[in-house]
Amino acid sequence: MNKVPAQREYFLDSIRAWLMLLGIPFHISLIYSSHTWHVNSAEPSWWLTVFNDFIHSFRMQVFFVISGYFSYMLYLRYPMKKWWQVRVERVGIPMLTAIPLLTLPQFIMLQYVNGKAGVWSDLSRYDKYNTLAWELVSHLWFLLVLVVLTTLGLAMFRWIKQRQQASITAFFDNITLGKLTLVFLGLGVFYAAMRRTLFIFFPHTLSDGLFNFVVMQTLFYLPFFILGAQTFVNARLKTLFITPSPWSMAGALLGFIAYRVNQHFGSGDAWMYETEYVITMVLGLLMVNVVFSLGYRLLNFQSARVTYFVNASLFIYLVHHPLTLLYGAWIAPAIGSDTLGFITGLVFVIGSAVILYELHLRIPLLRFLFSGKPQPRHTEAHASASKPA
Repeated sequence: MNKVPAQREYFLDSIRAWLMLLGIPFHISLIYSSHTWHVNSAEPSWWLTVFNDFIHSFRMQVFFVISGYFSYMLYLRYPMKKWWQVRVERVGIPMLTAIPLLTLPQFIMLQYVNGKAGVWSDLSRYDKYNTLAWELVSHLWFLLVLVVLTTLGLAMFRWIKQRQQASITAFFDNITLGKLTLVFLGLGVFYAAMRRTLFIFFPHTLSDGLFNFVVMQTLFYLPFFILGAQTFVNARLKTLFITPSPWSMAGALLGFIAYRVNQHFGSGDAWMYETEYVITMVLGLLMVNVVFSLGYRLLNFQSARVTYFVNASLFIYLVHHPLTLLYGAWIAPAIGSDTLGFITGLVFVIGSAVILYELHLRIPLLRFLFSGKPQPRHTEAHASASKPA
């Protein structure tokens, strides 16, 4: 076991929690956006559509950079097999717990909300399997991707560590944001070309739920995960991200404008999705600088209130999705204003999620199932719930 000095990264903990919690306004605004979802308002809201697109354009890219950062930090603290076991348990157990307790009831509810309950028996075996793959994984997809990335990390992190020990000059020692942007632009083009090739020759693979989560999503977020690990290793790279860059801010603004234009004028039958992946690959990188630099200055402190939400963020994220769908199906239609409905939805979902979080803290079995961590016999009522890194 390699022991690394434990230096608490308060700003990264906070950013990770807020990115997780941003899933709540993201999904509630999805109800009122022009995007088709499980439940939608009668009339879409322009500003909530833009707000929804803004969150969606960068949130998970930055999240996976932080995940790679903390994953490699823990990799240096444990023997390899122990590291893999700890990481997989802490993301896999909550995911497996949420399927029967959250996404399965959510799927059954949606069958009746959308009037599809009677159609189920007419589906082929593959269609039933594929529907369940999409609906049962649902908003848990990032946990599945983290399990895959952790497994790939067994080889990737060993390679990174060997390079450190051999004192080989790494590419990141002389990196600049401009060079990184070009690298991620190339990665985005490569990913888009790969997706287009599949679309032409094997189109059915792109509609397969498990293939989408395990292969396509993993490949897209893999560069961000590796970048996070390299950020932990390379002090220059970390300094690059926590130092404000006007060019990154300007580039991120232009990137989001391009994202919106593509969403508005693009067509799924053309190159809309491929263009989106190129844009979000670069935009995600630029937003790492924007988010890290702001977080380093505004969130790099210890606070009981912030710590509470850092600890609660995973649980709140897991339960917010079915709560949002409940709100969208039965409460939102009674509210005429989209803006008022959005605010009411935030109050309902966050309030309900916090109450459920407090209740689950008082049940040791649920604390274990939603954290993946063994619970001490004598835990205080407000024991912390683990977060995926």
